[in-house]
Amino acid sequence: MGGLGEWLLLLGAGVVAGVVGTAGGVTSLISYPALLAVGLPPLTANVTNSLAVLGSGFGSASRARPDVDGHSRTLRVWLPSMVVLSLVGALLLLRTPSHVFDVIVPLLVVTGSTVLLLQPVISRWQERRGLAVHRVVIALTGAGVALYNGYFGAGSGILLIALLMLTTEPVLHRANSLKNVIIAVADILPAIVFALSGTVAWWAVWPLGIGALVGGLAGPTVARRTNPAVLRPLVAACGYVLAVWLVVRH
Repeated sequence: MGGLGEWLLLLGAGVVAGVVGTAGGVTSLISYPALLAVGLPPLTANVTNSLAVLGSGFGSASRARPDVDGHSRTLRVWLPSMVVLSLVGALLLLRTPSHVFDVIVPLLVVTGSTVLLLQPVISRWQERRGLAVHRVVIALTGAGVALYNGYFGAGSGILLIALLMLTTEPVLHRANSLKNVIIAVADILPAIVFALSGTVAWWAVWPLGIGALVGGLAGPTVARRTNPAVLRPLVAACGYVLAVWLVVRH
């Protein structure tokens, strides 16, 4: 059981993580290291984090309606595979070693951050040449993002935003809101799996989760009011910082 200092640290980290994550950044960039800082081992921190940041997802999803109007088809297309494959990723986390993912994850996050940063250039190039991302590429990339979201999750939002902006919604704050809804729903079953696994530090879930809920409610407003020319590099920078941190951590 954590003391008052640990509770306050996690509460504050949750608020910051909720704002950062739901405004387009990486929630776990703040919340996961905070859990390690209060003494939780990596696996316990990972599953505890997955449960706690549900508050951030629910908060942001509840504020997403103005941005997702007209995207019901997008949600119908993306949600089933994201839900199922995120569950598979959660089961993989509990049953397989993480060595391969430890190598691939930083590369994935850097790739997603770079694609997001270059999205305006890529979109203009696609328009000039009349090119579209092939459906097979979209399906395979989306499946990889979903598996990773259930397995570890940090940076999966950036990867999904990049994919959505290249295929469905070119406006950053709207793509971010779509991401918030999709990830919030996809995270429910993995959270249930982790809750039943017996490896959750429940004392840490509550302060981090309450803070994440508060931050998640504020995050979409921050995203809507921030210039995309400013928000895009900030989100990408979060991804690069996360990738470096993941490499250094190992």
